[in-house]
Amino acid sequence: MEVRMGVKLNTGKRYRFVRELVETLALTVLLFLAINFAVQKFDVVGKSMESRLHNQESLIVDKASYYVRQPARGDVIVFEAPPQPTADYIKRIIAVPGDVISVENGVPTVDGVRLNETYVDPAKAGASPTDRPIHNLLVPPGYYFVMGDNRVDSYDSRSWGLVPRANIIGRAALIYWPFKADNIGLLPDVSSVYVKVHQPSDTINARR
Repeated sequence: MEVRMGVKLNTGKRYRFVRELVETLALTVLLFLAINFAVQKFDVVGKSMESRLHNQESLIVDKASYYVRQPARGDVIVFEAPPQPTADYIKRIIAVPGDVISVENGVPTVDGVRLNETYVDPAKAGASPTDRPIHNLLVPPGYYFVMGDNRVDSYDSRSWGLVPRANIIGRAALIYWPFKADNIGLLPDVSSVYVKVHQPSDTINARR
């Protein structure tokens, strides 16, 4: 009897151990999937977003918020690059679906409003060598016009066109490395730059 009871106890302990191991693994997988769904790490390559973002900085990209709202003017986004599909670019949204945009010497005018872009360093303003003329371009549904903050050294929508909504990975939300007194933490809200531009309707700016 004692031998049989001992065997039953050992079997019960092994069962509980296996069950707890499976539960732990399942929870770990679910947590990984949830985090991967919500955020993604991204390393800045190049100087197209100077002076706010620097080469080799590491960011957290918020992927979840665009499931509940549409990308907005002023958002810094990470996306699959139309001219180089195997690469991810980082730029700022300047115009959204339904907007009419013109760009003169690196300065955009959206729906007749010439933007006073506080995030562009005057020393880095101007046209880039690869720019094409942008005059009264209507941004169609499902597309976005993006530009780098370093206007004289950015390869963006002025050169290769619009970004499809399906290419957008997420919004750059947080700089976490390296530690710099002037550049660590959340990216600032710049919506005030666009406050005089009409606000797009949900229909025009809907995901396509």
